[in-house]
Parts: sequence; C-alpha cells; structure tokens
Amino acid sequence: KEFIDSVEAQQLQKSLVLVLDGITDPHNLGAIMRSADQFGVDLVVLPERRSAKINITVNKTSAGASSYVPTVVVKNLRRSLSELKEAAFWVYGADADGQPLHEVDFADRAALVMGAEGKGLSRLILEECDHTAAIPTSGHIDSLNVSVAAGIILYELRRP
Repeated sequence: KEFIDSVEAQQLQKSLVLVLDGITDPHNLGAIMRSADQFGVDLVVLPERRSAKINITVNKTSAGASSYVPTVVVKNLRRSLSELKEAAFWVYGADADGQPLHEVDFADRAALVMGAEGKGLSRLILEECDHTAAIPTSGHIDSLNVSVAAGIILYELRRP
C-alpha cells in the first residue's frame, strides 16, 4: 500500500523514480542518495531484502541528503516495477550491454534501475526493463562504481 501511495503521488508530468537492486554497501547507498537529491529524484525504491538500509552511515555518506529524498522499501521489487509500468512509467535498466547512454531517449516518466556492483541487475529485474542503457567507457577496469554510474545516468536523465 505504501508503494502504491508513493507512486500515485508521482503525478508529475516529468517524474523520475530510482530503483536500487541489491545495493548492499551503505557507503554506495549514501553516495547514490546524495546524487538522487542533487538531480531531483522524486522517489527511491529499495528492496526489503538484500539491500543496505537507510541508517547513520548512509545519512553521513549522503551528507544528510537521505533525509530529503522520498524513499520507500518494498517486499517485491519485480512487482513494484510492474506497478510503475501500470502508472505510465518506462523502466530503464543500467546494464553494460545496453544501448549507449547518449543514444537513449528517456521518457518523461522514467524509472531507472541500478544493480549491485559486480553483479549488475538480477535476471528477473532485467526482464522487467523496457530498455537498458550503458555508459560508454574506455578505461582498463571493466566498470564504474555503482554510485558513480548512478550520478552519471541521473545527470543525463535531468540534463536540460
């Protein structure tokens, strides 16, 4: 009920929901929450299990931003994505095999799903995504820290 109420509150024509799949490090969650605040995320969705919780470490790492970003904890992330779709959101997953970020035409009502560092999005969550987006990189390491990737993609979503 709380999730549906949170989604229904997002009646803005341009709304951004950030869904986090398996982010277990509270420092990463805090950094993501800080970016979520800076880029005007309307709602952050966390799974009840296999996720860091909003706590003092998250609050400190986010420089207090976690207090300002509306957050909801859900029992079933896949069902929540389905409910977002029913509420006219397009679901975009961050995935290394996705379309290059600069080529993605994001909808005004978007849900961005970020997966666990190293593992990425779980298979079932990836299946719920309407599109996937990748950040083109050329470094020696195969990926970015999830909080850095979230900041880059959130910027792109909110870029004028």
